Amino acid sequence: MKKRTFGIAVEGYSFIFIFAFSALICSILDLSVFAFSSLLLTGFSCYFFRDPERISPNENDIAVSPADGRIVKIENIDSPFTGESCTCISIFMSLFSVHVNRMPINAQIKEIRYYPGKFFNASLDKSSKYNERCVYFIEGEEGKFVMVQIAGLIAQRIVSYVEVGDMLKKGERFGMIKFGSRVDFYMPKNFEPNVVVGEKVFAGQSIIGKLVK
Repeated sequence: MKKRTFGIAVEGYSFIFIFAFSALICSILDLSVFAFSSLLLTGFSCYFFRDPERISPNENDIAVSPADGRIVKIENIDSPFTGESCTCISIFMSLFSVHVNRMPINAQIKEIRYYPGKFFNASLDKSSKYNERCVYFIEGEEGKFVMVQIAGLIAQRIVSYVEVGDMLKKGERFGMIKFGSRVDFYMPKNFEPNVVVGEKVFAGQSIIGKLVK
């Protein structure tokens, strides 16, 4: 797994360097408007690729959000891996969300499937079938879960930090999606949602599911 440093995801370094370098050159050439625009883009890149540290709850009977954003859908559906009935919670990540994704539970990465595809608006239902996406099948003591990174209208790349067999703790980073997207989280039936549609959640911190006792 990649180590994140300085509070900014490494995927953003190239964007920040290019825009900062452009601002410097434009300033030297006395192209004030272009220099200012490049500085704005540099600042936005730092903001977009921010990767703040998060402290996850310690309880074993909860699942935390794998992404920052808003809950756009909660539905009962069959798991894309096991075919068993489960609950899917969809989290829409806007352009202004932190786009680094985190593990919802302590679990092992059992399987990863990548699907190239289109770039429909990630808030639309058809995006889960036709958009570029990466599906993770994970298994922990509490059961089997699925996470799906879905590229959106502007997003052009899904990044994965993990490999099959990796053991990750709750709240650890497993990937990111560039420039607006969605994450679907499938919980087994022994977990119940702890969120409602429209609620804002934070990756690695917000409790979105609880084990039914």
